[in-house]
Formats: sequence, C-alpha cells, structure tokens
Amino acid sequence: MNANTGKTAEPLRVPPYVKSASKLKPMEFTDSLTIALSKGRIFKQTLPLLAHAGIEPLDDPETSRKLILKTSQPHVKLVIIRASDVPTYVQYGAADLGVAGKDVLMEHGGGGLYEPLDLRIARCRMMVAGVPDADLDRDRLRIATKYVASAERHFAAKGQQVEIIKLYGSMELAPLVGLSDLIVDLVESGSTLEANGLVPLEQIAAISSRLVVNKASWKMKHPSVIALLEVLHEAVEQTR
Repeated sequence: MNANTGKTAEPLRVPPYVKSASKLKPMEFTDSLTIALSKGRIFKQTLPLLAHAGIEPLDDPETSRKLILKTSQPHVKLVIIRASDVPTYVQYGAADLGVAGKDVLMEHGGGGLYEPLDLRIARCRMMVAGVPDADLDRDRLRIATKYVASAERHFAAKGQQVEIIKLYGSMELAPLVGLSDLIVDLVESGSTLEANGLVPLEQIAAISSRLVVNKASWKMKHPSVIALLEVLHEAVEQTR
C-alpha cells in the first residue's frame, strides 16, 4: 500500500523481450541513452556488466565530482544520483534506463517503468527482525523501518494491524530502546543484527538489483535498448 495515497501499488509489469545473446562487439548505439546509477555497491557491481557492452566511464566515479559522466560510447552517458531516486528519474524520462535495488522498486511502486532484467547483483533479503522471543502475531505491533510501503503490504497480507515508525538508519537500535517491537530492514550476513542481540524472524522478499527502463524509451529507442538488454543478459548469464 502506498503510504501517501492509501492505494495498493500496481505490480511492476515486465515487457516481453528477446533473450538471445547479442553478438555485436563492440556495440554501436544509434540512439542516445542515459543510464541512472547510484554510487556504492550497486555501482561497483554494475560496471563490469556495462563493460561487457563496451560502456565504461571516462572519469573515475570514485574521485570525480561530476554527476553526469561521459562514457566510451559516444551516445551513452551515466547520471549519478541517490539510489532511492533512480526509479523516479527513469519514470519521468530524465534517464532512459537505470539500475535499482528491488527494495527501492517495491517502495516506488513501479509506475512508468519496465523491469526486464534481474542483474543478480547486490543480493540480500528484506526481513522482519527483532529479539529472539518476539511475538510476530500480536496485533498493534510497532514496526521501525524506512521501507514503509513494503512493511505495510507485508503485515496487511497477514491480516495484522501495525503501527509503522519511519526511520532512516540505525534500525537495530529501535527495539533495544523500546521505540518499536520489530524492525523491517535489509539483511545480508546478519552480523549487525547479531551484534545487537537481534535475529531475522521472517523474510519479506529476496532483494537484488534490477535493470529498469522508461516506457517511452522502450518504444522510441527500442533497437538500442534491446541491444543493451541482450548484452547485459549475456553478461549476467556468464556470472551464474
């Protein structure tokens, strides 16, 4: 459920596409493409996939202050933005494509986007967590999370009324000081939970990063989008 409108978000719709691996190397894009990325783990793990398509930033993204990066492909540029903003930039056409975590897409709702490819990077789990003897089935639980829409949908599907407390970080602290009964957060190894006396209790979703495409770009720049999609698919398959 969308926390602002009270409406249930439509599921992300995946368009059909050809999964055959592209044999064109080096690639030549006939349309200009803008790809939205965020710095950090997703960016680092996306770069080798883009390199498979001959797309490499000309500036070092770790040291450059530029937010728009030219690449080795004259018609392709990268824009560097906050992870939570990637779906919005793609939805409104400021970027043709983007790479975003499934957690971000679940919160965004998926409007104006296609989600044609799971890149299988930046994997983790969205979990309900708390103290080991926490009662998951009690009504009026207080849940601390930054994933408000995902938490609301999860507990609504279980028929539970809960109070959502939105936080932006240090989720593990909330149950320890009595702010919440449980938290909803991303868990990779579980070491941070363990260090704070908490345990994962229930999985909401498996999370990985996805390629998203603007719907208008999918139609208007179809040959270039499909060419990139095929090569990225090839790269992903090679990492399996």
